[in-house]
Amino acid sequence: MKDHTSAAGGYFDPSACDIDAFHALIARETTADMCPSAADIQCKIPIYDMAALRPDLAAHDSRRALMSEWTQVMMSGPGAVVLKRAYADTDVIDEATQIFDAIIAEEKADQGGGANHFAAAGANARIWNVQEKLCLRAPDVFVRYFANTTLDAISEAWLGRGYQMTSQVNLVRPGGAAQEAHRDYHLGFMTTEEAAGFPIHMHLLSPLLTLQGAVAHCDMPVASGPTQLLPYSQAYPQGYVAFRLPAFRAAFAAAAVQLPLEKGDALFFNPALFHAAGANRTTDIARMANLMQVSSPMGRSLEKLDRLAMAKAIYPHLGQVSGLAQVAAVAAAAEGYPFPTNLDADPPVGGLAPESDQALLLRALDTGMSADEVNAALDAAASKRG
Repeated sequence: MKDHTSAAGGYFDPSACDIDAFHALIARETTADMCPSAADIQCKIPIYDMAALRPDLAAHDSRRALMSEWTQVMMSGPGAVVLKRAYADTDVIDEATQIFDAIIAEEKADQGGGANHFAAAGANARIWNVQEKLCLRAPDVFVRYFANTTLDAISEAWLGRGYQMTSQVNLVRPGGAAQEAHRDYHLGFMTTEEAAGFPIHMHLLSPLLTLQGAVAHCDMPVASGPTQLLPYSQAYPQGYVAFRLPAFRAAFAAAAVQLPLEKGDALFFNPALFHAAGANRTTDIARMANLMQVSSPMGRSLEKLDRLAMAKAIYPHLGQVSGLAQVAAVAAAAEGYPFPTNLDADPPVGGLAPESDQALLLRALDTGMSADEVNAALDAAASKRG
């Protein structure tokens, strides 16, 4: 077995990723004893019939048992669950779809359509921050849409109470191409070099901070391109530095599975699972899903600081120090992470994440920007975040 850490220890080295170990992981099979509440297992993924299981969510013991099963499936099992009939009544899905269609048309008229992480401009349609947009435009629809005990239970199962729900609508039109295999937020939104700069324990922690899900807003036969999933790939610890490597992408292409979904079904998976939206090979299905990215309530600092004011205050004095000492001073004051942000105003154009204030300050030092120029740039960045 190869050494998967760097020479310094404690860090993953992309060049040391072991494709044979990866193949051994993804060759595992899913057995009924791993998911006793599932109605079926298809392509290694357990299928849960929420029409039958929904009453179990109302009682403490049966709710805990089902949530524990889902967690184990997503943690150490195949990594994903399909929740059939997550919506008992799909009328509210149709109402929300009409609102989403209207928002897409309005945003295309106003802005030409929202930027997208993985698709060429115009190839599909994306609504960022649809959570807030739906809530403020049609709060009655929002309440009925999210008054969903299945979505609540799967989110609580992975993240505990107090989770933070966000969602983004994705519409893939006929002919829309497939995505490349990837992992998701947080480390999955970084370059390989950036991810490799985080210690191993952060690679293990990152998937536990978010949960990925999607609610089908139309019937999705496999030809329409529902999400491609590679069961058990979330268990490969080095996956955040491996998913772009050709051998790993080839393994994904050879072994990824797709499951058809019906309107009102939900798919949830560990964000470390290798996955990618499929190609829409139909001529008549515009595949719409509400993509849910649910976050832990615990990824927050103890105190609320005005880091924008702090960044402005320190910039004129950073010339007192240099090199790594300068980087350390910037890290103590300025915001080092570009999320959360308003992805309508601050889209990930040219990459997967906008520039952080720390990166802006360091760039300003390198290029000799004046304090007034830095203040204006910081204000402009803050206004985009909303």
